Amino acid sequence: MSLPPLSRSPLGLEQRIEALQRFLAQIAVTHPDAAFASSLAAEDMVLTDMILRLKLPIRIFTLDTGRLPPETLVMLDRISEYYGQAVDVFRPDPQHVVSWVEQHGADAFYDSVALRKDCCRLRKIEPLQRALQGHSAWLTGQRRSQSVTRADLPLSEHDAAHEIAKFNPLADWSHTEVWAYIERFGVPYNALHDQGYPSIGCAPCTRPVAPGEDIRAGRWWWETPDSRECGLHVVDGKLVRSKT
Repeated sequence: MSLPPLSRSPLGLEQRIEALQRFLAQIAVTHPDAAFASSLAAEDMVLTDMILRLKLPIRIFTLDTGRLPPETLVMLDRISEYYGQAVDVFRPDPQHVVSWVEQHGADAFYDSVALRKDCCRLRKIEPLQRALQGHSAWLTGQRRSQSVTRADLPLSEHDAAHEIAKFNPLADWSHTEVWAYIERFGVPYNALHDQGYPSIGCAPCTRPVAPGEDIRAGRWWWETPDSRECGLHVVDGKLVRSKT
C-alpha cells in the first residue's frame, strides 16, 4: 500500500491534526511493526501524544546517551504517569563508552567534528541500530524549518543505512503549529523549552539560543551550521534524502 503524502499547502491546525492522524494510522496499517524514535522534545511529544491517544500500534523508544539533561530524563516518568505507558529506552554499551572516554577524554567532542561525530556514533547511532532491529519502518519528529540540513526533508523516504522505510510526519509543520498542538491538548513537554532551548540534545552539546537565532543554533554551536547533525539521519557524511 502506498501512503498518500500530507499536503504541503498551508493548512489550519484542525486540518493539520486530521491529516496527521490519517498519516499515522496509515503507517500503522502498512507497517504494523513501525517504531518511533523520540528525542522527548516538543515535536516528538506531539507524535507521542497522538500515537498514544489513538492507541496506534507504533512502538515508542528513546536513546539515553548518558549525557542527557535531567530535564529530558524526567520526561520518561512524565510520559508514563500522563499516558500510563512507558517509553522503551536504549543506551550505549557502557564498556565502549568507558574505553572511548579513556582514549579521548570525556569532552573530546569539542576538539573536532570527527571526534564529535564519533561520540554521537557511540552514544546514538549504535543504540539506534539495536532499537530498529526487527522493524520495517521508523518515524522521526524532524521538520524542514528546523535547520538548513533539513530543508528538503521528505515526508517519507528509504533509510539506506538500515534498509527500512522512514517517515517524518511533521516535516511540513511549523514551530508555531507544534506549540499550538501542545497547548490545545495539554501535552507535557521538556521544561528546557521554557528556558530558551527550542532544540535539545546532550547537555554539553546544547545551549539556549538568542532571540532571532536559528532553532538549532544551540546544537553543537561551535561547529558550522552544515555539520550540525548527529548522524542518526546521515549516511557516509550525507543526509539520506532518497524519497519513496
